Amino acid sequence: MDSDVKVKGSDNCKERKTSDQEQRTGAKKERCLQGKSLLLCALLLSTLLGFTLLITYLVMTCALGSCDAESDPALLEGLLNSRNDTVNPCENFYKYACGRWEGKQSSRTREESLNVFDVLLEENLLILKRLLESPQFGIRGSAKEKAMQFYRSCMNTERIESQGAQPLKDLLNQIVGWHNTGVGETKDFNETLQILMSRYSTFPFFRVHVGPSPFDPKTNIIQIDHPEFDIPLESEFKEKNYLEEKAPAIDWLACLKAIFHPVPMNLSQPIAVHDMDYLSNMSQLIEKWHKKRVLHIYMIVCLVGNLSPALDSQFQDARLELYKILYGKMGSRMIPAERWRKCLTDTSSFFEPVLGKMFVQEIFPEQTKKFAEQMFSVIQDTLCDRLDQVEWMDEQTRQNAKALVSKLQVEIGYPAHILQTDKVNLEYQNFIPHLCPMTVTFHLFPQLEINEDTFFLNVVACLKVLRENSYLKLLQHYPQKNWHVYPWSVHSYYSIRHHVVVLPAGMFRRPFFHVEFPSAVNFGAIGVFMAHEILHSFYGYVLPGGCPACNKGALQRSIDCLVEQYESYNSNVNGTFTLLENTADTGGLAVAYQAMCGYQDPEKLQSSLSTDPHSPLPLRVSGPVSNSQDFSKSFQCPSGSPMNPDTKCRIW
Repeated sequence: MDSDVKVKGSDNCKERKTSDQEQRTGAKKERCLQGKSLLLCALLLSTLLGFTLLITYLVMTCALGSCDAESDPALLEGLLNSRNDTVNPCENFYKYACGRWEGKQSSRTREESLNVFDVLLEENLLILKRLLESPQFGIRGSAKEKAMQFYRSCMNTERIESQGAQPLKDLLNQIVGWHNTGVGETKDFNETLQILMSRYSTFPFFRVHVGPSPFDPKTNIIQIDHPEFDIPLESEFKEKNYLEEKAPAIDWLACLKAIFHPVPMNLSQPIAVHDMDYLSNMSQLIEKWHKKRVLHIYMIVCLVGNLSPALDSQFQDARLELYKILYGKMGSRMIPAERWRKCLTDTSSFFEPVLGKMFVQEIFPEQTKKFAEQMFSVIQDTLCDRLDQVEWMDEQTRQNAKALVSKLQVEIGYPAHILQTDKVNLEYQNFIPHLCPMTVTFHLFPQLEINEDTFFLNVVACLKVLRENSYLKLLQHYPQKNWHVYPWSVHSYYSIRHHVVVLPAGMFRRPFFHVEFPSAVNFGAIGVFMAHEILHSFYGYVLPGGCPACNKGALQRSIDCLVEQYESYNSNVNGTFTLLENTADTGGLAVAYQAMCGYQDPEKLQSSLSTDPHSPLPLRVSGPVSNSQDFSKSFQCPSGSPMNPDTKCRIW
């Protein structure tokens, strides 16, 4: 985009007024004032970060006699109903722009959403619910048909209740040596463990999965870590003979052969072990209790816990009581009260690419994807230009940062593979390729069958398919990138490993984005998210020692300014802990504003303070806008007022 293509500022707008314009009716002025309020609220509802962009846009466009937002009555109505005009925007911009919306939300029950992100996610989930309950099943035998049948089997509570615990009893009786009467010969420990992990994806003592190598993201290797939580990437390569030496209670080779059958395993297979000390201590306990039934009882409990969500209400009531004991009040909300929510969650866990495609085809046309990609490109270019104004950067670091931005990739809407219908259908037909010693051959497993009357068996069958498909990753020389969010999510992120920003389709909806919205609304909402995520790639420069050639004094002053600013708010915020997110918020707003001004449309809290690196939502508004000189000018905020402090902080 040419650098001289700019939207005219409010001063220029005033110069272009004619005498005729000055004589226009009061109704015209009132409409522009309403437009200012509208676009003011738009950004707060959308991002709770970029409202000043929208306000500035209105100041400019209304001065030119144009209030584009009026073309969208729904947006106008929703946003005007959110503003609390009894609050001085220079005192508390968050309350001014969104006070009435926040008040309406706080009057709802605690179980319901209290922010616009959750409200939008709820709308996305309802879209998926409607699609899954549609009478149109798709092509017979397709993955889509199976996903819809799975969902309906979950919703068939009458059938589930009539079966009770019998499906689980039948399964346990198939496993020799497991008797709920407590009698019978105990099965070999390692054999039992292999059955649980290979057939039912139940990992009582440790978890085995396939993922990118910590040292080469283009290579997938076997990963071993804790059963209930992930360990940070302090991984080290180990071979199975090392595992057998340090944790001899587990028959590692036989175990991995069972899990990844028919992929051949050998003693030189590279494995990423995330905590060898844990495995060693676990092995000692297993050896101590090896001949006792307690280990087998524990494994049965793990299996029951893994499969109990597919059983009748007596199991769900027991799970709810357990969660209440373990997690207190939070435990009561860990099991959805509405059945469709649970069924949607279960269906998405097994059929994510299918549901992703259904959602994308419903709400995310190719036009939207292209429009969003153009916006992202503009923001990238703007950030490169803005880096020339960063005073604490030396020239070489500046050029390196620009190269980092130019190499950054973006994935918008959905991962490409979910639209490859034939490939997705193949995954759910179990047509699995595997390596033979001399050549590649194919093995045809029984086709995945879903029956609307047997939810429990459907879950067991899907667990088997997931296990069988997982070892395919070991055969991929260039692993398929798996997103950390669903396409219908309302959460973006930056992947350090792949140097890519991911923005799911679920975010590109009202009030965050629409192809017919004025550019300021889109840039002030979704554009701030884009800039925020790009700035995550610069975290290394802000961390101690991350920029040795930079002006350390100037950088530290900017950091101290931001830390002190956020800690000055009466919210018990740790400014150091939230520093990286605060820099992305403040810089993201500034970059998106600059991009909007130079953009030519081509087609027209307390518990989270110690765990969430983001500041509370009101501060994510007040902090960035109080550091914006453009905001202060637009609202004519007095110097020294809360939204126009004498000292403004800037890192990017």
